[in-house]
Amino acid sequence: MIAFILRRAGQAVLVMLVMTIIVFIGVNVIGNPVDIMISPQADLAERQRIIAELGLDQPIWRQYLNFIGGLLSGDLGVSYVYNRPSLDLILERLPATLELAATAMVIAIVVGIPAGLYAGLYPRSPLSRVLMAASVLGFSLPTFWVGLLMIMFFAVHLGILPSGGRGDTVGFLGMQWSIFSHNGLAYIIMPAMNLALFKTSFILRMTQAGVREVMPQDYVKVARAKGLSPARVVWVHVLKNVMIPVVTIIGLEFGSVVAFSVVTEKIFAWPGIGKLIIDSIGSLDRPVIIAYLMMIVALFVLINLIVDLLYLLLDPRVRAAGGRS
Repeated sequence: MIAFILRRAGQAVLVMLVMTIIVFIGVNVIGNPVDIMISPQADLAERQRIIAELGLDQPIWRQYLNFIGGLLSGDLGVSYVYNRPSLDLILERLPATLELAATAMVIAIVVGIPAGLYAGLYPRSPLSRVLMAASVLGFSLPTFWVGLLMIMFFAVHLGILPSGGRGDTVGFLGMQWSIFSHNGLAYIIMPAMNLALFKTSFILRMTQAGVREVMPQDYVKVARAKGLSPARVVWVHVLKNVMIPVVTIIGLEFGSVVAFSVVTEKIFAWPGIGKLIIDSIGSLDRPVIIAYLMMIVALFVLINLIVDLLYLLLDPRVRAAGGRS
């Protein structure tokens, strides 16, 4: 097991190293922030001075080495627009995005797994057909369109929910949370439901497919033949095996919710990193863009590592393979 963990940790470090090259080169070949930051009326001397201050006059390989040195020391550069460390800007907005993503995933799990389990156990029932049809809609409807409809209906027409912002927050575990405040909870409902729509459909269909695949297996038939109650067969023998691929989906989808919450945050004016990165792309604020992308890469690598460790707990075959390696 220790060898398995060390091997996965080594792979994670290698992935991070490769991604630093891809992210740095990809960001630095797009546009020229100097054209946005410097007034067209500035003379050549002023232009050259600012370019030198930003380090953009150095060869790309030298800029990359400086970037790696800063990354190892926790310094990802200073924002061109805000004149603050880019990592501080990301960490300042990150709690809002994590809260929104976590709330959306909780909704997706609480709704998707039971609904998928029911649809897999009773595929011919009218409710199962409705659930599967609803999941197709969840896949098909554009997030921005659903968000606008929610604002029009719940905020404008009914007036029961605020159209945007975050509302009041309450400090807990060193972070500010909206869900622990009555006012803040009203603000997070619509963006969280909008963000959870696709994920709920995905988890529902994955769970339903897993149940349909597991039910004909011999170990389920043996459990039934032993006279075990239907509830025990489902919760012990079916759901445990279904959860192995679903855990992977949930882990990766949480990372994608954090990374791609940009549209939802923009529509509902949620003050997270998604809104920050949209503004930074518009102003070609390279340090903030790089800090955001590296944070997302680190998040996905960490989630993959956690999912691998959960596999050790859920699947004895992985534990056996890890023990032999």
